[in-house]
Amino acid sequence: MSISSNKSIVVRRVFAEDLDNELWLIKVAILRYPYVFMDTEFPGTIFKPSKQVVFEENPVINYHYMKSNVDALQIIQLGLSLSDAQGNLPDFDSPFCYVWEFNFKDFNINRDHYASTSIELLKRQGIDFEKNKEKGIDSRDFAKKLWDYGLVFNCYGLNGITWITFHGAYDFGFMLKMLTQSPLPLDLHSFVHQLAYFFGYNVFDLKHTFKLLGLLGGLEKIAQTLKLKGAEETGDNLCLEQLKEFGSVVNDAGNQDAQNVENSENRSLKEDKSTPVWDQKTSSSNHADQNAEISLPQEKMTSASPNCLSTDKQHSQQQQ
Repeated sequence: MSISSNKSIVVRRVFAEDLDNELWLIKVAILRYPYVFMDTEFPGTIFKPSKQVVFEENPVINYHYMKSNVDALQIIQLGLSLSDAQGNLPDFDSPFCYVWEFNFKDFNINRDHYASTSIELLKRQGIDFEKNKEKGIDSRDFAKKLWDYGLVFNCYGLNGITWITFHGAYDFGFMLKMLTQSPLPLDLHSFVHQLAYFFGYNVFDLKHTFKLLGLLGGLEKIAQTLKLKGAEETGDNLCLEQLKEFGSVVNDAGNQDAQNVENSENRSLKEDKSTPVWDQKTSSSNHADQNAEISLPQEKMTSASPNCLSTDKQHSQQQQ
């Protein structure tokens, strides 16, 4: 699998006025290009674990930190790339290939919590928060239209769709928050079932997959190992990087190894054990965060010992 087309790639930057048209294009393309590479941008993390919690790598506690951050924060951007099994992107019979960048209006820098270093990083990468606030997509409209166009819930024969992320617990967390317009489920087990309900069982986290193949580190380091050209860290570019790396891994590992990885991941998802999506550290590797540490709300720790939690209660950013 490789990006075989020599056509130039165009990023389709989507705001509220373009939403219907762009989702219609995705619906037209998705059955022919059934590999969906996804990345979200969000304002960092404000609930941070102690070093002891990080060291223990308890998936239940990690989930509760992720849940608390996703529940408290707002999505900023979603990047999507579609691909076929050969790595080709949709071109709609034009001279170009296309990927998508959806920009949301939910985040208000004057009202919402955020990690300031993350916001500065996103500004340097070109995200225009004022334009998003004025012209961005309301996540409620986005969720409704995903349902209307049948792009989730295995609609219209979409059970063959494969969803791919890198260190993607937060990506799917924000997607589920949008789709349900509710806080994430209280426990990891319920999150697993909600994830499968909306996205099925063909879900890959490349960080987990790379681990099985002996490739360690972040996206940029793995790209260097695979001798791939790097990409700026925005949603659409990260999706392209994931596409390149996924293709390179499949080629290098061979068809049999790739099938073994797929079987292993699907089996672990169905058994609710160490699965590729939520086997994550407590903060997203794709986003910069402040050093300030905040303890997890105690009432949300229904399945974990509070002795493992940090006790500091300092907000990473005061509401303005």
